[in-house]
Amino acid sequence: MNIRISVLIMLFTIFTISGFAQEKSKKQLKEDKKLEKQQQLEALLNSKTFVFNANTAIPQGSKPVNLTAIYYVKFSPDAIESYMPFYGNAYNGAGIGGDTGMKFEGKPEDFTVAKGKKNYIVNALVAGQNDTYQISLSVGFKGSATLSIGSNNRSNISYNGEITAPKSQKKK
Repeated sequence: MNIRISVLIMLFTIFTISGFAQEKSKKQLKEDKKLEKQQQLEALLNSKTFVFNANTAIPQGSKPVNLTAIYYVKFSPDAIESYMPFYGNAYNGAGIGGDTGMKFEGKPEDFTVAKGKKNYIVNALVAGQNDTYQISLSVGFKGSATLSIGSNNRSNISYNGEITAPKSQKKK
C-alpha cells in the first residue's frame, strides 16, 4: 500500500510540474508576441512613415466626440497630410468662408521620434497654406495613440486613435 501511495504522489507531482511548464510556455509565448509587436511598432515609428487613424475627437473644454467617418494624419519624412475634423474656437477669421477642419498638408520643418518609459513621443511642426501646426503624438507600446494639434488660428484639439502602417497604393 505504501508503494501505491508513493506511485500516486510521484504521478501527481509529474503532472503538476508539466502543467506549470506548459503554463510558463504559454506566458512566454504571449510575452514574445507582445515584444514582437512592440518592435514592429518601434520600427514603424522610426521609419517616420505611418498613419494615425482617429476614432475620438477631444475638443478643448468640450465633451469628446466619437468619429464615425475615416479621419487620419499621414506621416512621412517628406510630407504630413492631415484630414481631421475640428471642434473648437477659431481666431483671426479662420472659420470665415466655411470651416475645412484640421485639413492641411506640408513638409515637416521639425520631425522627431523619441522613446520614453511607457510610450513613444512624436513631434512635428508643419507650415500649412494659412497656418502653422504643432503636432504632438503619444503612442503606447500596443499601438494606441493620442494626437494633439495646436494652431495659431484655432484652439488646441486632441484625438484618440491608433497607429498603422500606410497602405500601399496600387497603380492603375
